[in-house]
Amino acid sequence: QVQFVESGGDLVQPGGSLRLSCSASGSGFSTLHVGWYRQAPGIQRELVAHITNDGITYYPDSVKGRFTISRDNAKNTVYLQMNALKVEDTGVFICRGYEDRRDYWGRGTRVTVSS
Repeated sequence: QVQFVESGGDLVQPGGSLRLSCSASGSGFSTLHVGWYRQAPGIQRELVAHITNDGITYYPDSVKGRFTISRDNAKNTVYLQMNALKVEDTGVFICRGYEDRRDYWGRGTRVTVSS
């Protein structure tokens, strides 16, 4: 069993930066693929960044060039560096780790981009 705890969410002005962390407890973190998702009111949860267990990354066009996902398996942590934030990036950012029959979700950390 793995539990995820996200942190780093905050209120930031447009154009600003934040780094989110997703810390995992339990065994088997290094074999999980991990994604960051954004949940905004009235909008379907969407994937904003993904990293495989061997470090291959993926970003949708909406965040490409602005967001960077990385992982430190020694610390059981995945990071999401977010630069040039836009108002439309506002939402709860949730971490998910999965592999085969294992699928774990965190509770999220709130990011508000507003002037």
